Amino acid sequence: MHFQSTGVQPREVLFMFSSYLLLALGGALGTLARYGVVSAAGALPKTLPWGTIVVNIAGSFIIGFFGTLTLAHGRYPVSENTRLFVMVGFCGGFTTFSSFSLQTLDLLRGGAIGRGIVNILLSVALCLCAVAAGHFLASHLNGGTAQIAQIAMEEES
Repeated sequence: MHFQSTGVQPREVLFMFSSYLLLALGGALGTLARYGVVSAAGALPKTLPWGTIVVNIAGSFIIGFFGTLTLAHGRYPVSENTRLFVMVGFCGGFTTFSSFSLQTLDLLRGGAIGRGIVNILLSVALCLCAVAAGHFLASHLNGGTAQIAQIAMEEES
């Protein structure tokens, strides 16, 4: 491959490839974890999609906690690739907003308007609480930082 004509250096290509590989691995592990949690929730009553609710709450906590705990200027910094692996890869494969949306639509279309609204309220409110709890806990462990945990790479995609 001739990189000089594009201005891309071979080292940059290797870094990009390793980032994509980490994203794919994180996504695969997140997907497997999601399947395990949803399968374990199969014993719960079928009145609401409890597996999806639990996954989204846990994923919200994880991204809030890890994103804040591992900020570059904090006590526990990690590489950008590690943050991509966990926050975009694992959490992206683990959380199930698309499943939540489909299940909510199914509830509403099936005439279970009340359960659909409860699903929306529980999912949104508890996930916001979970991401806030993760952020505040990690902020405390990270010396009181109040910076938002979002990584710039997510905004660019």
